[in-house]
Amino acid sequence: MDQTFFIPNTNFKKQIHQEIFNLVWVGEGRWDWNTVYNWPIWLRRFYSKQLMDMQSNNQSSTQQDNTPQETGTKPPF
Repeated sequence: MDQTFFIPNTNFKKQIHQEIFNLVWVGEGRWDWNTVYNWPIWLRRFYSKQLMDMQSNNQSSTQQDNTPQETGTKPPF
């Protein structure tokens, strides 16, 4: 007897729940779990990509801020 409906495998389920967790956690309370779970897939992927881009931009700007800058002038003695 063939299956007539889609049953996601365990790896796919893990991926979905990881994506939802990341959106809720990184979203810092902007959304709750139930809302994100019921979003269409394209909307979850859109916000997930936006948050990843924002995080990578913040990390790169933080790394640039932490690098020592040489002013080229020495203090007078």
